[in-house]
Amino acid sequence: MTIQLWVKVIIGSIPAMLIGLPFNDFIEEKFNNSYVVAATLIIYGILFIVIENYQKDKQPKVEKLSQLTIQTVLIIGVFQALALIPGTSRSGATIVGALLIGVSRGVAAEFTIFLAIPAMFGASFLKLIKFGLNFTGMQVFLLLLGTVVSFAVSILAIKFLMQYIRKHDFKVFGYYRIVLGVIVLLYFGIKTLLA
Repeated sequence: MTIQLWVKVIIGSIPAMLIGLPFNDFIEEKFNNSYVVAATLIIYGILFIVIENYQKDKQPKVEKLSQLTIQTVLIIGVFQALALIPGTSRSGATIVGALLIGVSRGVAAEFTIFLAIPAMFGASFLKLIKFGLNFTGMQVFLLLLGTVVSFAVSILAIKFLMQYIRKHDFKVFGYYRIVLGVIVLLYFGIKTLLA
């Protein structure tokens, strides 16, 4: 089971790698602005609500991690690749994609967590290469400290999320993203008008 799961995680990571490696700099240059961030916050917020409503009375096709097929993990991987666009939550994109193709909330969230591991390591490695490996002792210490703290907070957040989704749907995250997107849009729109 464990080996099969990690094989699926690696396969699900392929689309983001194929798009991210050659186009990462282009995407950051062209799409890294407040309006794109606001738009993606709102769009994915709406998608969460629409998909939850659409799937409400439907029985999920996939209710266990072991039921994920290669085709399913590749489709989820394509949704993860959409998170290369700034403002798109990686976990939000993969959960939306998984729900859309009939994966249960619990499995969608759980697989998303596993899928995050190679994505975060890969992105961190690329940033390290891009900015160079010339660190002082204090910088290495702070980097390691930040990694440990982030990992600990992630574990707590994951535990909360898994407990939350057993009883609730993802609509609240949709509303949160829409509100945040509107605030970002208003803030930068007003700032531009006053400039």
